[in-house]
Amino acid sequence: MPAQAKPYPRVQFLIDTFAQWLRHRRELSELRQLDRDDFERIAMDLQVTPADLDELVRHGEHAADELPQMLKALGIDEAALGRAEPLVLRDMERVCAMCKDKPRCHRDLAAGTAGEHYEEYCLNAPTIDHLGVALTKH
Repeated sequence: MPAQAKPYPRVQFLIDTFAQWLRHRRELSELRQLDRDDFERIAMDLQVTPADLDELVRHGEHAADELPQMLKALGIDEAALGRAEPLVLRDMERVCAMCKDKPRCHRDLAAGTAGEHYEEYCLNAPTIDHLGVALTKH
């Protein structure tokens, strides 16, 4: 394989990361161009507060990527939860997206210890515990 045809995964990762950052900055700019009434109407349609909507947008589209991993680590079928309790799942995504304990969550998920420790920091812990075994994988 010629040298110029070799893939450079690290460079590609940086390019993709920068492109994602630019996209996010563009989205933020578009959002800030909305007048307050339109912004509040959008928040109301989404059933979140304007402050929550603003924060969710600032965190970006991958802000709740940990939730599916956490649910899987706890043996909860995300698809079943989405079918049975779609509003609960959406609220859990909102809570996850605004979480301040992502580093700890990442460590526990990577170490396979999330099930043992999530109740110490996960703001979704009460909801997860309330779900019980009804949505647990069998």
